[in-house]
Amino acid sequence: MATEATFTDPADQFPLGTVFQQLPNVTVTLERIIPAQDMVVPYFWVRGTIVDGIEKAFSDHPGVVAIRLVDSVEDEYLLRVEWALEYAGILSTLAATEIPLLTATGTKHQWIFEVRGDDRSDIATFQQRCREVDIPVTLTKLHTLTPVETETEAALTDTQQEALVLAYNRGYFNSPREVTMEDLGDELDISQQAVSSRLRRGIKHILGNTLSETEQPNR
Repeated sequence: MATEATFTDPADQFPLGTVFQQLPNVTVTLERIIPAQDMVVPYFWVRGTIVDGIEKAFSDHPGVVAIRLVDSVEDEYLLRVEWALEYAGILSTLAATEIPLLTATGTKHQWIFEVRGDDRSDIATFQQRCREVDIPVTLTKLHTLTPVETETEAALTDTQQEALVLAYNRGYFNSPREVTMEDLGDELDISQQAVSSRLRRGIKHILGNTLSETEQPNR
């Protein structure tokens, strides 16, 4: 049965983690992973900073074949980077074991990777391969998918759900608000901009699923 797992990796053990030395308050989120011949090409977002020449923060790593800015909106940057497989580490291991990457989010503290296998043996194979090539991942969550999981739960990332639950419990959505976004950021140990991004994207997912369920065909 399909199984999802969450792994953590020290921030400095993943190539993109070098950015935290220059921009310690940013959050990096991989959008998807694409195996392409001898390269792995991830698209990723950098959030929580405003800086000129964002590409320079990632270009020092010897495994970077090419990197370019695709789009930017305020303090959010979408970049495309091509890694040589011998430097890609956990990305090349995912490609080699054919394990889909659902999400990957990095901060100065750690990286969190969420992956999915057809069954638990796929997850075990990936974990074993990481050990063989000395990638220090730690399994923190493992669960089998069941039909009772709602589309909304599937759409939300753990970080989005964590931010939404905290904001709700602390009274952020009350009128007047009982907590500020800065307070939430302090509690989550992330920047105010990162909190804003997680809340906005999480609410967008919830509204998208809710509204699509209530749509009725024209009669």
